[in-house]
Amino acid sequence: MSKQYWRLWLKLLMRKQRRMILRKLSKKMPIYAFATISSKIQDMLNLENDGSDDTTLIDNDHNRYVMSNKKSKYPVLQVDLRLISDLVVVVVSAAIGGIIFSCLGQPVIVGYLLAGSLIGPGGLQFISEMVQVETFAQFGVVFLLFALGLEFSLTKLKVVGPVAVFGGLLQIVILMFLCGSTAMLCGAKLSEGIFVGCFLSMSSTAVVVKFLVERNSNNLLHGQVTIGTLIFQDCAVGLLFALLPVLGGNSGILHGMFSMGKLLVTLSVYLACASLLTWSFVPRFLKLMIQISSQTSELYQLAAVAFCLLSAWCSDKLGLSLELGSFAAGVMISTTDFAQHTLDQVEPIRNLFAALFLSSIGMLINVHFLWTHVDILLASVILVIVVKTTVAAAVTKTFGYNLRTSVVVGLLLAQIGEFAFVLLSRASNLHLVEGRMYLLLLGTTAFSLVTTPVLFKLIPAVMHLGVLMHWFPSESSGQTEEKISVIEAHNRLL
Repeated sequence: MSKQYWRLWLKLLMRKQRRMILRKLSKKMPIYAFATISSKIQDMLNLENDGSDDTTLIDNDHNRYVMSNKKSKYPVLQVDLRLISDLVVVVVSAAIGGIIFSCLGQPVIVGYLLAGSLIGPGGLQFISEMVQVETFAQFGVVFLLFALGLEFSLTKLKVVGPVAVFGGLLQIVILMFLCGSTAMLCGAKLSEGIFVGCFLSMSSTAVVVKFLVERNSNNLLHGQVTIGTLIFQDCAVGLLFALLPVLGGNSGILHGMFSMGKLLVTLSVYLACASLLTWSFVPRFLKLMIQISSQTSELYQLAAVAFCLLSAWCSDKLGLSLELGSFAAGVMISTTDFAQHTLDQVEPIRNLFAALFLSSIGMLINVHFLWTHVDILLASVILVIVVKTTVAAAVTKTFGYNLRTSVVVGLLLAQIGEFAFVLLSRASNLHLVEGRMYLLLLGTTAFSLVTTPVLFKLIPAVMHLGVLMHWFPSESSGQTEEKISVIEAHNRLL
């Protein structure tokens, strides 16, 4: 009974105080002003969001964004629950796919792609509107190329410099010529054929280097040639990104040449500024960040990511690309003593966003289309392996290496690499490849990565067959010859 009494007394007291406050306000201001303020306060307290539960926004490029939160006319904090749920689905499915394929001895990249294809519009349709996830996943491309720039090393290229640089460039040119000629004969656009040549010239650095390290072959001659060529291909990715806007133009050869010249001038200015910053600003900045973040590494990690994003943003504003700017940022840091420390800090972020990016690429795979055209897909994978092996082996043999080493290098470079997905995504945004060609290239790349471990297991059998047919020297003499060649190359370098 006492509790009810005290509650009633408090209610009466509060009501009395409210009446006194309202009476004082009404004396100090006109009635209409008091009514206006009261109305505004009531509207603010009874704030109701406009629109339905799912708001659809369309930007200038006709991209459709589905927002799970209602749009408010007041600046209040909001959370897009639909985007969060989409990201949860992508990350969880990518983790499951990566774990399964890792246990099967396959590249985790294929697991990410397959997971994305299952949850995307062409699969179970857990994610139907992809533009928000793809925008978020674009950071994966930026950090992939940033980490690639951090691993850039001229010292590694000097050991097998001629075959890595000039041989790698010759491989790209040959594949561009073959694909361009084939496109012209088939009635397709020359620019599309040239892009396919650039696309096919990329090999998988992660998969090949992992195989060489596991077999302790990275210090043999074929391992050094292969790694050098892969490093050159990874470095060429940045320049290929600069070439894509020219290939995607529709204004004729003269305008394309003018655009390419303008692009090269802009690129030269950008690289000159990057070189100046590398010499003057970057080492001092990183050293300062190391001193400030001596207790915790989160500030250094944040500064490295900010430097990467700023470089990518500046490159994009100059008409180059986000990818080129992020790669240049990595190269700038690679010349300092803090390259490995920066890579260690950025690598977890890169792995997360790379998985997100590859899963978003997998969402674009139309499983029904690939299953319907599985015969064409298998034929294209076999053709890619044969052509790339032949071209890489022939180029390596041209630089004076024996047939055994040349064939092994060709087999190691026979697959299409993970950075081809980045090139393909950029080319699709520029409408350089569309429709069935896009799906075919996507499926061919995924299948070539799946077959890579099987192809690597066949290398000893191919070498044994070559010895039996007297094409190659015996295995012991071949490895001795490789070791002598590596020692001579190191001596020339020193």
